[in-house]
Parts: sequence; C-alpha cells; structure tokens
Amino acid sequence: MLERWFKLAENRTGVRQEMLGGVTTFMTMSYIIVVNPRILAEAGMPIEGVLFATCISRPPWRRW
Repeated sequence: MLERWFKLAENRTGVRQEMLGGVTTFMTMSYIIVVNPRILAEAGMPIEGVLFATCISRPPWRRW
C-alpha cells in the first residue's frame, strides 16, 4: 500500500530508505533543538528565547 501511495518504485526508493531518511532528519533536528540554545546561552543570550526562536525558525523556501 505504501509503495503505491507514495510511488516509491517510480521514485526509485523503498520503504526502508524512506524510513531511514525520516529517522535521520528527526535525529538531526532534535540535536539542533537541544544544542543550539545551549551554545547561544553560553554567549549570553537568554536560553528560553533562543530555544523558542530555534523551534519556530525555518528556511523561507520550506513549507510547514
């Protein structure tokens, strides 16, 4: 069902590869959300504000 719904064969990919890509993206984003505020807090910025800004920031060319 997933193969047809997402046209995986047409895009020359598979469920395993897409799952690995999703997990990698999630882990990377989680790391950034944890580490970025700590680094900027050491520079004197308020950690709550930096955490909020990190969570809501995104490139302008990406959709939510």
